[in-house]
Amino acid sequence: MASRPIFCATHPRACSTAFERVFMTRRDSLQCVHEPFGDAFYFGPERLSERYNDAAEREASGMANTTYDDVLEDIMVGAQKEGKRVFIKDMAYYLQASDGKPTGIAPSFGGGNEEGNPTNVPIDVLKKFQFTFLIRHPRRSIPSYHRCTLPPLREVTGWDYFSANEAGYVELVRLFDFLLKEGIVDKDNLTVLDADDMLDNPEGSIRAFCEHTDIDFTPEMLKWNEADREYATVKFAKWNGWHNDALKAYALNKRTHAQKINSVEAENAEWRDKYGADAAKMIRTVVDENIPHYEYLKQFAMKV
Repeated sequence: MASRPIFCATHPRACSTAFERVFMTRRDSLQCVHEPFGDAFYFGPERLSERYNDAAEREASGMANTTYDDVLEDIMVGAQKEGKRVFIKDMAYYLQASDGKPTGIAPSFGGGNEEGNPTNVPIDVLKKFQFTFLIRHPRRSIPSYHRCTLPPLREVTGWDYFSANEAGYVELVRLFDFLLKEGIVDKDNLTVLDADDMLDNPEGSIRAFCEHTDIDFTPEMLKWNEADREYATVKFAKWNGWHNDALKAYALNKRTHAQKINSVEAENAEWRDKYGADAAKMIRTVVDENIPHYEYLKQFAMKV
């Protein structure tokens, strides 16, 4: 393959599945891989997550024996077989231990430590990818994440509690800074996309992203037919319930109204009404903790 695989690193609830659907229309030239490292992070023998502590549940997932190297091998072998460029969308926190704990290189990659590397993936492997980044303001992503852990959605997602260490911003910044320091991402050609910019200007945002990643843009990428929906449904099935809105859509349309930015007091009142006082307080805390991380990455966002 002439071009490196694209790795779009993000955090939960960043409109990333709607973004991913754009590139799933290019099945002629791209092989889209949906959150592959979550298999090893949550279920495999090298798991870093605190979820799915029931061994029987992990076994039932079919991924209890999946290592990080297994995931990488599946990606690369599949791409070679198909002869297409790989497009990965995944969470940065899937490559790191929670709460700032030392990570170390995954045993399936040989183990050990690499100075400064916050992930469990060796530097020489990280260099194989063209990294891009998708972000969204935590005032929108965090309440959306919390909602997926409440009835009725939690009956589908299977997630019955919110964990602040899965917000994903801290890990995204760590990965971004490390890749920049090592020269794995080009400081003069950073590809950081804000989801709200994408929703305000879909064509301009996707066109700019494609220019940065050497993908031929066509306006048809923003419109999805039934075959596109069926393909996405299969790809998104392993995280049932998280992608319902993205699957219902048949286009990445421009927002008809400007995104309203409420005061902190108005946000707190809205969250209290929707989720109760305790949950609103928790959401406020997690949002405020992550705003500086978002704003740091936002300064690098593409202007569209």
